Amino acid sequence: MIASDAYSILWADLVTLKRRWSRYLITTLISPLLYLVAFGWGLGRGINLNGTSYLEFVVPGIIALTAMTTSFNGAGTRLNVDRLYFKSFDECLMAPIKLHSLLIGKALIGVVRGILSSVAFLILALFIAPSMNISPMFLLGLILTCLTFSFLGVLAALLAKSHEDMGTFGSIILLPMTFLGGTFFSLSQVPLGLKYALYLLPLTHCSLWLRAAALGQQLPWISLLVLLAFFVAFVGGSMIAVKRMSI
Repeated sequence: MIASDAYSILWADLVTLKRRWSRYLITTLISPLLYLVAFGWGLGRGINLNGTSYLEFVVPGIIALTAMTTSFNGAGTRLNVDRLYFKSFDECLMAPIKLHSLLIGKALIGVVRGILSSVAFLILALFIAPSMNISPMFLLGLILTCLTFSFLGVLAALLAKSHEDMGTFGSIILLPMTFLGGTFFSLSQVPLGLKYALYLLPLTHCSLWLRAAALGQQLPWISLLVLLAFFVAFVGGSMIAVKRMSI
């Protein structure tokens, strides 16, 4: 019942994505490809980190970054427009389905978009860094990353009071994580105090897990647990927000 109700909510967004999937892929791949060229081939040429080329080091981080941005925007921006512009989210609240089914359906479009963009970039990256290890643990981390940031997008959209609030949230929360979440540099290179602060960012743990899985290193299980804790927190925050709206 939960699955069918969630799919009913997801279906309309899937239809829209199906009509525009090629345009969507092109637009979402531009940023990660630019990051790859600028950092992987530009600044990182000739650099090695613990026996790993910088290009192989940075690709998993860019995948984590791609999953974060596309999942957040895929779920959050869509919900924000439905709620504040089309006013269609109010109709969903009146539908005879459970609130958690409604939230899952709204978040899953972000997961679908995040996985689609990440896998597309991963396929391109494998031509550049074919030694990457795409294991079940890597895919587990990727799916959990998409789920976490999709629900963060849902939470932000439910709390936003205007379209500008989503842009403000992205500038304050997502943009710092883009450059400070261990995507383009090793945390071992930063001062101890700053390192502890960066461990508070969910993207840091996404990057650590995906990088370790892709390079065949020891998996940081603590990062997976922290990422799972963020996921639970964002789901809980979304439930509280939507319950307040439905009263």
